[in-house]
Amino acid sequence: MLGPPAGGHATHRPGTAGCRGPLRSGVASADVHFVIMGCGRVGATLAQTLEGNGHSVAVIDMNPEAFRRLDADFSGKKVTGLGFDRGTLQQAGIEDAYAFAAVSDGDNSNIISARVVRETYGVNNVVARIYDPHRAEIYQRLGIPTVATVRWTADQVLRRMLPMGATDEYRDASGRIVMAQLDVHPGWLGRPAAELETATGARLAFLTRFGDGMLPTPGAVLQEHDLVHMLVPADELPRVERTLTRPPAPEVD
Repeated sequence: MLGPPAGGHATHRPGTAGCRGPLRSGVASADVHFVIMGCGRVGATLAQTLEGNGHSVAVIDMNPEAFRRLDADFSGKKVTGLGFDRGTLQQAGIEDAYAFAAVSDGDNSNIISARVVRETYGVNNVVARIYDPHRAEIYQRLGIPTVATVRWTADQVLRRMLPMGATDEYRDASGRIVMAQLDVHPGWLGRPAAELETATGARLAFLTRFGDGMLPTPGAVLQEHDLVHMLVPADELPRVERTLTRPPAPEVD
């Protein structure tokens, strides 16, 4: 494990530093500071989205030319340097950061930066983009949230190629619990959403309807084009998938 450099210590108090107002109901209701390493398409989009939501943002990149991807009216900090260098991080305001995202094009740089930020500066909200899905699983188990780019892209392509199935959207750090988007047989349409839980033993997390997420009410009924997101033990996912991609069992009088 990486530890603080000689003489270094964690000075961050998660959830408080960088806030110009209290965190009443999450980040959306407070002006907080974010640091992003990597000013590629993903990093630039993240930075501009966060600034558009009223937050302060600092973007780190080794190549100053990369900052051209940011809009001309971007008012956040642009810091040239390595994302795991203490001087660079401090110039970006890491000690006041609510969260840190490492989204450069290098797996090693991303994971080292994420660990330095978490372990040296005490920032709890970190995420690293990892291209190698096997390494992503390892780091996820070490407590570093990762986005496995290759696996995510492959899953999204498969969703558009295969008629029915399931796509992992989230796994807990142990890898035992999955939140998956599951396709359902048309026979389930018009039936109470709660029946999905009864039939599978899984937990219905939420529905996406016309692009908007919604927590199903007790009387919610599945509609055409609803996207179903369920929490499932990983080893039970194939069984749950088989159940939902078949018509529901006929009711017994």
